[in-house]
Amino acid sequence: MLLNQSFRRAAQVFGKRTATIDGAGIQTWSEVAGRVERLAGALAAQGVSEGDRVALLAHNSARFFEAVFSTLWIGAVSVPLNTRWSQAELAYGLEDSEPKVIFVDDEFLEVTLKLRDEVAPNLVVIRLTGEGSTGPAVHDLEALVAANDPAEPAYGPVQSLAMICYTGGTTGQSKGVMLSHLALWSSALGFGADVRDLVHESSTSLLVMPLFHVGGLLSLFAMTLGAGCCVFMRAFDPLEVMQTIESRGVTHLILVPTMIRMIIDRKDLEDYDLSSIKVLSYGASPMTEGQIAETLEKLPGVNLQQSYGQTELSPYISKLAMEQHVSDANGEARLTSVGHAGIMAEVIIADDDLREMPRREVGEILVRGPHTMTGYWRKPDETAATLVNGWVRTGDVGWMDEEGFIYIVDRKKDMIVTGGENVYSSEVENALSAHPAVAIAVVIGIPDDRWGEAVHAIIVCRDERTATEKELIEHCRSRIAGYKCPRSVEFRSDALPLSAAGKILKRDLRAPYWARS
Repeated sequence: MLLNQSFRRAAQVFGKRTATIDGAGIQTWSEVAGRVERLAGALAAQGVSEGDRVALLAHNSARFFEAVFSTLWIGAVSVPLNTRWSQAELAYGLEDSEPKVIFVDDEFLEVTLKLRDEVAPNLVVIRLTGEGSTGPAVHDLEALVAANDPAEPAYGPVQSLAMICYTGGTTGQSKGVMLSHLALWSSALGFGADVRDLVHESSTSLLVMPLFHVGGLLSLFAMTLGAGCCVFMRAFDPLEVMQTIESRGVTHLILVPTMIRMIIDRKDLEDYDLSSIKVLSYGASPMTEGQIAETLEKLPGVNLQQSYGQTELSPYISKLAMEQHVSDANGEARLTSVGHAGIMAEVIIADDDLREMPRREVGEILVRGPHTMTGYWRKPDETAATLVNGWVRTGDVGWMDEEGFIYIVDRKKDMIVTGGENVYSSEVENALSAHPAVAIAVVIGIPDDRWGEAVHAIIVCRDERTATEKELIEHCRSRIAGYKCPRSVEFRSDALPLSAAGKILKRDLRAPYWARS
């Protein structure tokens, strides 16, 4: 099924229900559909046709929603760009994807016009938000909606390209991941089936994760399948999250563990009624047993669900449900797992020759299903290296137990080789995170003349708690092998570098050490 068909169904069946809420107001599914069809007509009038790219440089909002679906409505390809990118990175994105039109928020208008002059002289610019005159160089979204007739929806093959989503860049230059209607629809359906009551007209989802990231889009598309209500938050703010949950009766939201920590650490947490939350999904990284217990204590009645994904898989791969956040019969903590494969995903652990490995043996996580990417935009060599016989090579190292639970031990590029021994940073991070003073633990490999690489820990302590390097190293020695323990510990009070998906950018943390070597 095409995404625009799901959108059309939502408007037909639940037209009077609330579809979007943001700072600009409240709209029903019928109202949003009318705007989308007219905006699609405006795009067609600007020469956009099936297969053409339409870029987006904007924060979360109902207008972002309309821009995406108006693009898909006429069979064009939506290309959301990272709002955190530098000017050089934005130039790369525009040159690489070659969009005919770009939707922008006011704050990005100046840089967009500059880049149009430099790298995309024929680019049509449409302002999503802002007031005042736009001038001949810029079109105003509201004026276009008012002036254009509705466009007829395109009905191409389900394998038609729907979006190009650029990877978060944790390992290098971003690549444009090509995702079809089938891939995104399958991922949304699988996620919706695995998250309790998400695909339902009574659901209200708070969209906090940036919509230029496919993890944010996953919620958007899942809510479209069930014609639920989407509440858009421009950027994460813990106080605003609590206020919005209380005022809008939010039932579902996705956060990363650092965001959850910022909420449950607030002294005014009990001042807000957060009882409407049915499911709090988290991703990008697992939570420790202590974090899980504290979250459940401070948010009673909330169902926690961990989701594991990757842009190349649209992005949904697996889930660890609330009832699985426990130890198994052998005392093995399941919460260190990313759970079972989602209903749309087939997952195996493979060796370097892509042969499936026995249970509990460590190898690369491979995934395939209807939600796999078509490939990397204009990068055939990278596509061939990642997409092999229908399998996506995730680059994640892990293992699977006898009951199908998947455990990630590291990214291939984050594995530390010290004295000939492989050290998986996640294992060391889990040991460090068990210390009561540790809020965030990041482990990287740094140059070492004797060992090749040395295990180095970067620590952010919890409020009003402290620890010493010696104390943390000894703490690790009681839990893991000596060669895995940090040889040095660095304490930070400033924010750690994060990708758009909320993942800590280890390459940025490693860079100064390797530059000095």
